[in-house]
Amino acid sequence: MSSAFANLTILPPDPLFGLSARFKADTRANKVDLGIGAYRDNQGKPWILPSVRLAEKKLHADPTYNHEYLSISGFEPFTSAAARVILGNSSPVIQDNRIVSIQSLSGTGALHVAASFLKQFYTGSDAAPTVYISKPTWANHIQIFESAGIQTAFYPYWNDATKSLDLEGYLATITAAPRGSIFLLHACAHNPTGLDPTQAQWKQIISSIYAKGHLPLFDSAYQGFASGSLEADAWAVRHAVATQPQDSTILICQSFAKNVGMYGERAGVIHAITPKFNKDLNAAISTNLQKIIRSELSNPPAYGAKVVATVLNTPELYVQWEKDLVTMSSRISTMRRALKAELEVLQTPGKWDHIVEQQGMFSFTGLSAREVQRLEETHGVYMVSSGRASVAGLNEGNVKRVAQAINEVVVHFNRQHKL
Repeated sequence: MSSAFANLTILPPDPLFGLSARFKADTRANKVDLGIGAYRDNQGKPWILPSVRLAEKKLHADPTYNHEYLSISGFEPFTSAAARVILGNSSPVIQDNRIVSIQSLSGTGALHVAASFLKQFYTGSDAAPTVYISKPTWANHIQIFESAGIQTAFYPYWNDATKSLDLEGYLATITAAPRGSIFLLHACAHNPTGLDPTQAQWKQIISSIYAKGHLPLFDSAYQGFASGSLEADAWAVRHAVATQPQDSTILICQSFAKNVGMYGERAGVIHAITPKFNKDLNAAISTNLQKIIRSELSNPPAYGAKVVATVLNTPELYVQWEKDLVTMSSRISTMRRALKAELEVLQTPGKWDHIVEQQGMFSFTGLSAREVQRLEETHGVYMVSSGRASVAGLNEGNVKRVAQAINEVVVHFNRQHKL
């Protein structure tokens, strides 16, 4: 290797995509993929939402449809509709023009733009800006912010002993963090645990964040997909906006990969919400976000944004989309109940109530890395080593076998432990 790159080393594959590669290479006919975070129907197939099919048909029939460049800030019918989805049609934030919305490469792109923006311009912290991330969290959160040169730290979230929220540790960390720190919050359907705070707990969390002058940064990747209700899944964000202090800013990173099934089209938005209208501040935020976009991708991809905008801005398609969200969330909830029931029939050691108490695509099963490895090697059931399972990968044809595999693995290691 050239001496100019003497420090370059081969990195291990991304854990999630490495898992996907192992699954694809597995020749067993009854293998089950509970790793990748993508919705599957009851036959285990990718599902194009009916609302999306109709939107694409409408879009292609439009005589003005084209593939020209978008503006740097993105497709305005998409970004403005996205703001209404997350904040509500009658939100004072929108009416008072206190929001700046810029299109991004889905949620990951929005987070990356947020990281770049905060690194360059955030001066609200008593110390070097630090992003506090839940433990555990989606693994990409950490590298997104660290690659932008921002320090990361953790706040307690999952109590493994009780399989519940560690609210006491969470609040203690908020209080102890240097004033003006950044707290990354999962708006709903926490990844990987599937465990969300209650509304009462959210009130405590957000109040504590504001009391210390911290900046809330919401990652909203599953609105409507978690409970089936767009309103219910936006509750935490809307409460934070409704109680926003006069000296604070809120950032929201919004993705339509999951809830519109536009995984590969990378349709997302970053929103910055100020406490009061300030024309110059809005312009400064907008132009600097656009500068980041321009330097990284020139302008955002158009197709996914146009499809989602068509869904969001066409009343009959919006109604169909709401039905599609219920279809997806209901099937996942059904699979949660089915898996728990099968484990109880098998009298699998341990309690499994947490599977149905969680919501959204993922379940933090409580299985150890050794148990997950045995699931994969012995049974062809694939999930992330943390024990996170994509419940969307379950269906009526495989849930019994997955339960049997989990039971065998848990019993096997329990027996070993006793010996």
